[in-house]
Amino acid sequence: MAESKVDVLIIGAGPAGLMCANALAHAKIPVRIIDKRPGDILAGQADGIHARTLEILQSYGLARRLIDESAEIHRAAFYIPGLNGGIERLRRLPAITAPTTARFPFTVTLHQGAIEAIFHDDMRPQGLDIDRPTIPLSIELSEDEVELKDPQAYPVKVVLQHLDRSTNNTEVIRANFVLGADGAHSWTRKAMDISMEGDMSDFIWGVIDIDPDTDFPDARNLGVIHSAEGSMLLIPREGNLLRLYVQLSDADVIDPETGRADKARASPEKVLEMAQRILRPYRMKPIGDHIRWWTIYVVGQRVANKYSIQDRVFISGDACHTHSPKAGQGMNASMSDTHNLAWKLAYVLRGWADISLLKTYEFERRKFAVDLINFDRQWASLFSSGKANLKGKDDSLHEMFRRNGQFTSGIGIRYETSPIVESGHQSYAANLVVGERMLPHVFIHASNAGAKNIHDMLPADTRFKVLVFVGDIKQNETVAANVRRLGEQLEAPSSFLHRYGHGGSDKVFDVLCISTSSKHVTDWCDFPKSLTTHWSKVLLDDTDMHAREGGGGFAAYGIDPCVGAIVIVRPDAHVGLVAPPDRLDVVDAYFGSFMIPVAV
Repeated sequence: MAESKVDVLIIGAGPAGLMCANALAHAKIPVRIIDKRPGDILAGQADGIHARTLEILQSYGLARRLIDESAEIHRAAFYIPGLNGGIERLRRLPAITAPTTARFPFTVTLHQGAIEAIFHDDMRPQGLDIDRPTIPLSIELSEDEVELKDPQAYPVKVVLQHLDRSTNNTEVIRANFVLGADGAHSWTRKAMDISMEGDMSDFIWGVIDIDPDTDFPDARNLGVIHSAEGSMLLIPREGNLLRLYVQLSDADVIDPETGRADKARASPEKVLEMAQRILRPYRMKPIGDHIRWWTIYVVGQRVANKYSIQDRVFISGDACHTHSPKAGQGMNASMSDTHNLAWKLAYVLRGWADISLLKTYEFERRKFAVDLINFDRQWASLFSSGKANLKGKDDSLHEMFRRNGQFTSGIGIRYETSPIVESGHQSYAANLVVGERMLPHVFIHASNAGAKNIHDMLPADTRFKVLVFVGDIKQNETVAANVRRLGEQLEAPSSFLHRYGHGGSDKVFDVLCISTSSKHVTDWCDFPKSLTTHWSKVLLDDTDMHAREGGGGFAAYGIDPCVGAIVIVRPDAHVGLVAPPDRLDVVDAYFGSFMIPVAV
């Protein structure tokens, strides 16, 4: 058998696998990605991208194309049984609960194949393509403790089979790390004997995608519908498409001999017929009687008992958490998993961080999955039992939707204290919650007064962003003196920039200076050299030349302009540390807890 080595082998080319593969390819980490499917998904599957995932994709430069190709959902409409039969609208709400700090305060929908194509097109210029149809046959993990602790030891052996070859179709891969992103029936999870905790519910749902002929007034909004006939969810899709999630009865799909849902007992016509009954008095039928895609599923809420084996074999996405699709979390949670993992793998493989950094992947993402499962269990139960619970003006589902908007959109996700989340000096930037993602805000460049959203200064390039917030150096000499002193400390060989700056501090750290000084009297080169590595790296908390954008950033972040702050933003854009500007020892201790110093 042919044998080769690779730093990271990814099994599964769905959204989770592609997010990780693309991130590692751009980070110049040797990676291979395999998939058993012979080709791309052409219709159906997952389709919803929430606000935080849009921000993540924006950090990779992928959001604009996604938004351009998608349908945007700005509003949700709730329907209940009408007093005279049929359904009536209860209320409309923002699709993301207000108030929100989301940069993109809406959801977009696009079929999974088109979303995956965006990743494919971004990977190929990096020399990475999907190896398929290929499946893993076996996996072995070394038991040698020395090998397991050595990031360059290639302790994982995977045998692959290339299904499109009749001869020489097996291959041995020696990998440093393996990621199983291979779905709810994950081969990787089973091969590594990782168990799933949780259960399946009794709720059965049918799904159809149609090009609708309808007079339903909220067909281009998220529609949450309860009627005397049952429950339904409507999701507008790209073009004129509409997705319908329709609750089915056991008699429609349960095989009486096995007690399991059997797709062969259902049909898209049955799903459509139930949808039409639920929607009365409104009309809903597919143009040309053509149903684009359909499936059925039983709601289940389960989470893996562990996300890794020896921090060498990892699982992500549906391989480690499953839940109902009605809250639109599957693809979002999957991509967020590997967005969290990719930069950590890069740091370990480059020799910048101790391998223990990888433990934070399970610590951060499994807690989120447990919270998601608990939310989804309540949401799916309430949604599916709406026929019994939502009589008259009962607001229970609407209230749950409103209360959990920050969680379901992803913008409220918070990682707990760990070596890469240190909140001891939170008060210096009170509104930049350590563990949560960096808040978007518009500042202006000191160099040309052009407006810039801070998110666009935080690309997913594996570097830590060091945001140095300082006051007005033109009007306050004390502030100016403190800034000069800070600049000298940052330039010193003992500063964290040099102590952990492998291959040069700019390879690991990107330093940005944000000041309250006025655009009319301040130049970008007025600041110390360590804060002005490039003209684009100096920002002002001031408005643009027409006072249309900018200003109010220090107040929004809860930073005292007379004191300032240092904010460390992780490569995944979560705030890792807030520190006083005169306490570089705090910053040094933060990086020292997981990074390896430069060899002297």
